[in-house]
Amino acid sequence: MSLYIKKLLCIFLLCLAYLPLKAQEGLPVYFDYLSDNWYLIHPAMAGVGQGGKIRLTARKQWFDVEKAPALQTLSAHMRVGDRSGVGTIFFNDRNGYHSQTGAKFTYAHHIMFSRSDYALNQLSFGLSVGFIQSSLDESEFVSTVPDPIITGTNNSVSYFNVDFGMSYNYLEFYAHFTVKNALGSGRDLYTAEEFDNLRRYLISVGYVFGNTEWQYEPSFLVQYGEYSKETTTDLNMKVYRQMDFGKIWGGLSYRRGFSGTEYDLGNGVQTQHLQLWSPILGVNYKNLMIAYTYTYQSGDIRFDNGGFHQITLGFDFGSDRNRFNCHCPAANY
Repeated sequence: MSLYIKKLLCIFLLCLAYLPLKAQEGLPVYFDYLSDNWYLIHPAMAGVGQGGKIRLTARKQWFDVEKAPALQTLSAHMRVGDRSGVGTIFFNDRNGYHSQTGAKFTYAHHIMFSRSDYALNQLSFGLSVGFIQSSLDESEFVSTVPDPIITGTNNSVSYFNVDFGMSYNYLEFYAHFTVKNALGSGRDLYTAEEFDNLRRYLISVGYVFGNTEWQYEPSFLVQYGEYSKETTTDLNMKVYRQMDFGKIWGGLSYRRGFSGTEYDLGNGVQTQHLQLWSPILGVNYKNLMIAYTYTYQSGDIRFDNGGFHQITLGFDFGSDRNRFNCHCPAANY
């Protein structure tokens, strides 16, 4: 690799390191939730059914790029008693020279409005407390002119934040609202004047319809960043086929950003919006689940033509307890 290419790659990775300042801090919102894991982004979904779920996810972007973004998560949640749910999430996220590890602990309270234990009509409230260690490795930042901002070491800070929200599940219909990073971060990893407003608002709505053999689940997710004022929308469609051993399913998600970026390739100034296409395939065999998600970014300006790969492994437990009489995969284990 030529010295010029190495310099360009270094600049790009440096940009990746600073990307969380404008975008996400804590657990990023990718497409993990489509692997039957709404709890990963909505704390009120902890213990939404009568059993529990465990999900292990590994996500990797641009295999041929050194220090490319990668994320691993381990989440678990379950019902406790008649009206409570608990959960926990562990994650490790790397984005260039920036990395973060953390854990979240969740309590959810569920209010049932139906008289029957088999009819799902439930309002839920959830609160997650997260502990995060954020690091910036500056040991490879070499400059001929000394820069007082660059320490040349691996800087690390720790802090905590909270997410809270509410969910409503009525038979095959569901709606969720969550505020992520509700508190100021107090991180001060990059500069002493670093802003600490990382609040992000999430709204999800979906519905499952079909028969005993085929089910269809359209849904959407809207995200809004308070500081950056960036808005994105996920439009999702999943299809389930019931089998003797469990079920097979697949789907497609399209993420669109409303804030565009201007660029000029010699033909005048143009605007490009974030556009991500994510097909997903999954199999549920008894209490086990495996899913694969591929994400491709479309547009004229891209760093790499390759996509983002994600594998999810899951285990559902407590399925012999009261199952709701509905096609509601998030609540029935």
